[in-house]
Amino acid sequence: MSASARTFAVAAVAFDLDGTLLDTVHDLAAAVNRLLAEHAMAPLPKATVRDLVGKGMANLVGRAVALSRGAAPPADELGALLARYQAIYAEQLGRETTLFPGVVEGLDRLREAGLALGVVTNKASRFVAPHLERAGIAHYFAATVGGDDAPAKKPDAAPMRLVARRLGVAASRLLMVGDSGNDALAARAAGCPVVVVPYGYNEGLPVASLDVDGIVGSILELAGLVTRADDALVH
Repeated sequence: MSASARTFAVAAVAFDLDGTLLDTVHDLAAAVNRLLAEHAMAPLPKATVRDLVGKGMANLVGRAVALSRGAAPPADELGALLARYQAIYAEQLGRETTLFPGVVEGLDRLREAGLALGVVTNKASRFVAPHLERAGIAHYFAATVGGDDAPAKKPDAAPMRLVARRLGVAASRLLMVGDSGNDALAARAAGCPVVVVPYGYNEGLPVASLDVDGIVGSILELAGLVTRADDALVH
């Protein structure tokens, strides 16, 4: 279903981070390949890393090592690799990250409409605020949920329910905007309407195949489809 065929009367909008608001794959790939190089493993193309993004850093590191070395790391090794990756990523964060077109303009329009805005991502929580700050968009968001804030990550419903509580809205009136099946499944499980963008990190699965309420070309386009529903606020 095309997003242009309907509008959404909601109290708040929650966004995925990587691949929806920010084009972070350049930093992610640089950090992955630095980690691999430190362990004498072959680098991965940026396009390959792009398809590994979405289920958190442990999944990214484990799959990257498996592809490079031909065997998945055991749990104890993965823990050490993940810790090192996070240290590398902390140094790399924001160096090559860019905003997708239409993000700032769309966030401006949504905020002007009186909608509460949030971020819900599987990225480790310690990296969420720095990313938003360095991209210059932190001030738009009243609540953020990172990958270790809820009992489980997307596609579980827990992060969506948590961001709804932090925004003070009913889950049914929280619109989720993402780029992958993780976002679609999490939203459906929580009872949230959901739309996706076609330009993000979809783990190689075309967004047209996802169970969503629409596909929008940009956050600016999305802003023209959303109106505020005051009766959905939780008091």
